[in-house]
Amino acid sequence: MVKSYLQVTKPGIIVGNLISVVGGFLLAAKGHLDHMLFIYTLIGVSLVVASGCAFNNLIDRDIDRKMERTKNRVLVKGLISVQAAFVLATVLGILGFVTLYFGANPLAMWLAVMGFMVYVFVYSLYMKRHSVYGTLIGSLSGAAPPVIGYCAVSNEFDAGALILLAIFSLWQMPHSYAIAIFRFKDYQTANIPVLPVVKGIAVAKHHIMLYIIAFMFAALMLSIGGYAGYKYLVVAMTVSLWWLCMALSGYKAENNDHIWARKLFVFSIITIFTLNIMMSIDFMVPAHTVVSLAN
Repeated sequence: MVKSYLQVTKPGIIVGNLISVVGGFLLAAKGHLDHMLFIYTLIGVSLVVASGCAFNNLIDRDIDRKMERTKNRVLVKGLISVQAAFVLATVLGILGFVTLYFGANPLAMWLAVMGFMVYVFVYSLYMKRHSVYGTLIGSLSGAAPPVIGYCAVSNEFDAGALILLAIFSLWQMPHSYAIAIFRFKDYQTANIPVLPVVKGIAVAKHHIMLYIIAFMFAALMLSIGGYAGYKYLVVAMTVSLWWLCMALSGYKAENNDHIWARKLFVFSIITIFTLNIMMSIDFMVPAHTVVSLAN
């Protein structure tokens, strides 16, 4: 039973989001780690993401029955009741928001509220089922965790927060389209209007290429804007170009789109994980801070 309740919160997604929270937090902290703030931020975001995922499982249980990769989810199989899952999701969300408000700051909480509302109410309840732009809307909520981590430290939504929002939103587009291509039959069966199903895989390949290019420029803006160092710049450029080359190779993989898309998906995870590491360790310390430390 405990395992079933845990599974409804999608632990893998929680972990993935926490990695981006750490990246944003350490980028803003610039080597000055407030341990309690760090812990509260991680706990708060974990609870909010768990709540959003649980609500998503509740909303999508009719779709999940039709898809091969989701047909064994706990709510589809009836391992826990809808009422119990609703209570769990609600309690987790409230605890998460309260934790961020008192443990971090009100800005972090409101960013979490906005990300949650977009994911649960705008994306899950409507856009995912009715619009090809659902992926784009969903990417905004997916980009919230690193911004929350950043703003938990900075307590302001500045250019750095905006760049992080752009990086992680743009990253999710080719990442999600790759999933939709190698899970094409699932999305088609469930009648989910993702771009590869609605417009075709060839069109999706064009969008993937353009989004990766946009992602690359957004990622480089962290260094250009003075938030990350040159090591980050070199690594960001390298992984972005590598990812772009993989995307371009898709034009020659018409008979192996499934394999190509899966490889692109895997490398998208490597890309964002690498960027999170680099922004965590190669942050730029403001000049006035360096001077004060020297004195």
